[in-house]
Amino acid sequence: MLAEVQSRRFTVEEFYRMAEAGVFGPEERLELIEGEIFEMSPIGDRHMLCVDHAAELFFEAFKGRAKVRTQGSFRLNIHNVPQPDVVLFKPNAEYPTTTRANRENCFLFIEVSDSSLRFDTNVKVPIYAKTGIPEVWVEDLKDDLLIVYRDPSSEGYKTKLSLTPDDSVSLSAFPETSFPVRELLLNGLPIVD
Repeated sequence: MLAEVQSRRFTVEEFYRMAEAGVFGPEERLELIEGEIFEMSPIGDRHMLCVDHAAELFFEAFKGRAKVRTQGSFRLNIHNVPQPDVVLFKPNAEYPTTTRANRENCFLFIEVSDSSLRFDTNVKVPIYAKTGIPEVWVEDLKDDLLIVYRDPSSEGYKTKLSLTPDDSVSLSAFPETSFPVRELLLNGLPIVD
């Protein structure tokens, strides 16, 4: 007779308690996705530079209109704490230095994918849609594409665009401000130490 085997999903509170108790090493980069703990891929040079560059572009373009967070955890619900590479969210006029990013005040998630494209697009993006993140950009560094997801629903994003380095992109929340895709992907730009 075969026994039924079930996995146990962790909650956000359990995940945080494990981190506080020292279960994870301080250098470990982990995400809680659907109650499972995943080790994140190492960050390569181009990945890191794309994150830094997007943050710089957004700081300048949206000063006073949006806040930028890079590579921080984001609590979506009881079983999901991803670490998007860049989050753009609404500032709180009354408490500008204490504003926390949450689903209700979020404009955009960016995932920079050099070795995690399948996981980002097949696992994380559907979760982002189900939890109501209004817009997600996935920077596909292998194929030099920017994949834009908009109009979230419980079945996924209704709009998906694949943009090349020759295109420009703007957020749904800020259509008047556009960015060259080439600059976001650092396509063709020299990466120098």
